[in-house]
Amino acid sequence: MTRIHPPAIPSDLPRALPPTPGFALRSALLAGGMALFTAASAQSQPAAALAPATFPAPSAQKTEQFMLSNGMTVIVKPDRRAPTAINMLWVRVGAMDEVDGTSGVAHVLEHMLFKGTPDLKPGEFSRRVAALGGRENAFTSRDSTGYFQQIPARRLEDVMKLEADRFARNQWDDDEFKRELEVVKEERRMRTDDNPRSQLYEALNATVYQASPYRRPVVGWMSDLDAMTADDARAFFQRWYVPANAAVVVAGDVDPQEVRRLAEKYYGPIPARAVPARKPREEPAQAGIRRIEFKAPAEQAYVTLAFKVPGLDSLATQTPANAQANADALALTVLSAVLDGYSGARLDRALTQGEGRVADSAGSSNGLYGRGPQLFILDGVPAQGKTPEQVEAALREQIAKVAREGVSESELNRVKTQWVAGEVYKLDSVMNQARELGGYWVQGLPLDSGERLIERLRGVTAEQVKTVAARYFGDDQLTVAILRPQPIDKNRKPRAPVAGVRQD
Repeated sequence: MTRIHPPAIPSDLPRALPPTPGFALRSALLAGGMALFTAASAQSQPAAALAPATFPAPSAQKTEQFMLSNGMTVIVKPDRRAPTAINMLWVRVGAMDEVDGTSGVAHVLEHMLFKGTPDLKPGEFSRRVAALGGRENAFTSRDSTGYFQQIPARRLEDVMKLEADRFARNQWDDDEFKRELEVVKEERRMRTDDNPRSQLYEALNATVYQASPYRRPVVGWMSDLDAMTADDARAFFQRWYVPANAAVVVAGDVDPQEVRRLAEKYYGPIPARAVPARKPREEPAQAGIRRIEFKAPAEQAYVTLAFKVPGLDSLATQTPANAQANADALALTVLSAVLDGYSGARLDRALTQGEGRVADSAGSSNGLYGRGPQLFILDGVPAQGKTPEQVEAALREQIAKVAREGVSESELNRVKTQWVAGEVYKLDSVMNQARELGGYWVQGLPLDSGERLIERLRGVTAEQVKTVAARYFGDDQLTVAILRPQPIDKNRKPRAPVAGVRQD
């Protein structure tokens, strides 16, 4: 099945929702639709005609957006099917806004926002939300940082007051910072240092990207964490946590006018400040294939191929400069689904089945959009007696086959039908609705991007898929990473969880 490749997933993953907009879109759109399609494909019938009207919309109430006088954006999506509400605060700052030497500070600061204000002691924010009958957490990605609470709708004012307080007045002492920094280091050890594939992707990103800040891990390099000070986090907070760089997203059993009143009451008094200018950090053109090998204790080898591809930067305004790239980004997303979007798709059939089987598993994913450059990923685990090089060749051959022969209309309709179903049914979750709206805001996309995206994907043709397969998969776009397994120490005990580390 189609998976989101590790470079698109932040290192900080103890959270209850996917962090990045790209991740949110692809996991909900592809994985959500896939569950429906797997059941349907068992009937071995042709894909149904694309008819979105056959899927009931979860909520017909209009999404509203307005801006406070200090520049903060507020987005409200009523959905009255249950007496609950989601309150989210999105800040358009993530790991890509860090500077060398302080990698991981965006994520560390996210942890510190739970550590107090002049009126709240460390940990009291979480205790108060729990006492209200709610749950809460946060996430950091390359592109953004977010905080959320799910609460009974009647408690919305309480959490908006709490969230506004810590956004404006977060504070903690140096000892509290030192304790929490050790928690973050342990997260890194558990999720990256003890995971060979996570280490491989960390090394891959650092090789793929030369200028882009996407080369740094979200959780940070351990040497940077070792050197990080409380003042590094405080400076990052003062620089980026300004009203004009943030959005409040509220979804659920709420009244837009009441949300506006509460936002003006609690967020409105926060002084306006300018958002710092961001300098462009364009990735230079690659000239030739790049390869890395990573040795680590593991049971199986693993190979991943990362191709640089265009990302989607607009669903509204098309210019001569971006029209081709936007069209290609959508066609690449369809190509990924053709390769790996359902049980028995092309990679599954060609690489993991039959006498010519070379892999135990094989996959594909496309980074549709983000604030930085995007990748198309192919990956696989060699079958017994096969090498990573054989899997690499087989993966590239499947792309070359599409470039030579194209794809059938039935294949195309199959994945498109899956997308339509997934797009609609994922919005049964109020959390997904809020997450999607916040993600679109981070990327500067219109709030109806979900609907626009489906319409654009419907229009992707078989010829466009064939064209992008021929255009973007040469050596000058490619970085290959291979995990070479080393013997595993059978006597090594698993790392024991450390108090304070949030679990998946």
